[in-house]
Amino acid sequence: MGNAAAAKKGSEQESVKEFLAKAKEDFLKKWESPAQNTAHLDQFERIKTLGTGSFGRVMLVKHKETGNHYAMKILDKQKPQTPELLPSSWDYKHTLPCLANFFFFFFFFKGRASLAVLPRLVLNSWPQGQTLSKGRRPGAFLGEPHARFYAAQIVLTFEYLHSLDLIYRDLKPENLLIDQQGYIQVTDFGFAKRVKGRTWTLCGTPEYLAPEIILSKGYNKAVDWWALGVLIYEMAAGYPPFFADQPIQIYEKIVSGKVRFPSHFSSDLKDLLRNLLQVDLTKRFGNLKNGVNDIKNHKWFATTDWIAIYQRKVEAPFIPKFKGPGDTSNFDDYEEEEIRVSINEKCGKEFSEF
Repeated sequence: MGNAAAAKKGSEQESVKEFLAKAKEDFLKKWESPAQNTAHLDQFERIKTLGTGSFGRVMLVKHKETGNHYAMKILDKQKPQTPELLPSSWDYKHTLPCLANFFFFFFFFKGRASLAVLPRLVLNSWPQGQTLSKGRRPGAFLGEPHARFYAAQIVLTFEYLHSLDLIYRDLKPENLLIDQQGYIQVTDFGFAKRVKGRTWTLCGTPEYLAPEIILSKGYNKAVDWWALGVLIYEMAAGYPPFFADQPIQIYEKIVSGKVRFPSHFSSDLKDLLRNLLQVDLTKRFGNLKNGVNDIKNHKWFATTDWIAIYQRKVEAPFIPKFKGPGDTSNFDDYEEEEIRVSINEKCGKEFSEF
């Protein structure tokens, strides 16, 4: 590397440090003085279910007064009440309003039988809903240049979150939306947690779990870098590196640490993945002395302009078709269900301060 290139890289790294320091300052101010919200379910017109999960569903809704569209995540208050997962509801409410720059604006409310989380999407319009999972079928892969474009955005996202001591813990194609500009929007922070040391909660998608989660050893932010390796592999190959019919079989493959690569993977990609899908935490990229810079400076990302990616100046490889606010054509169809409204307050004690 020449002197000019080294000076430029050094300047960029200093700019990133300054940005992250300011972001953390802003985050802590909001964390220590959380905003109060007074929204109510009746203020929104429910249009269509966009997705379902273990604890509830996500619906496209429109604010009756402003006309803005939102993704409303509705959680059944009686379902997340296991000793381990109940705190996730608290983390969800406390963490999301404090985030900025990469994410959405949020507000929350609770009903007699449900909780609602509403991300207001960029530009107050619905960004297609096209997810990376649309290509998630056997033999379907994006190719390395496209995978690198999306992976770079996840790297920047995790760099930001980790600087705030936040672990995301739920990376998978279904949680990555592609917006009007063809850029990634990370969604569903239901498992995100602020952790300064280690945590032990078993959560996440089987194919994306790091070995230390499976082995109940206690884990830290390094689990997100393992998941990044799984995502990059899946984007480039069309299938995840560890898969089987039953979760227990998937877990056995993960903890074995054995990864087989398709013949079309470049040598640089294989090297990066060996360092991300590394069972030994003392060798896993992202968890070493140089932190995220071991990833950003890897040869596979040699052509990536990190500042341009952050500023959205790089032309996206794919732009979803977009018919306007409220367009759900890129989402699958789900059977609609009426929202249960209880006569009595459900779980009032557990959610008294939500």
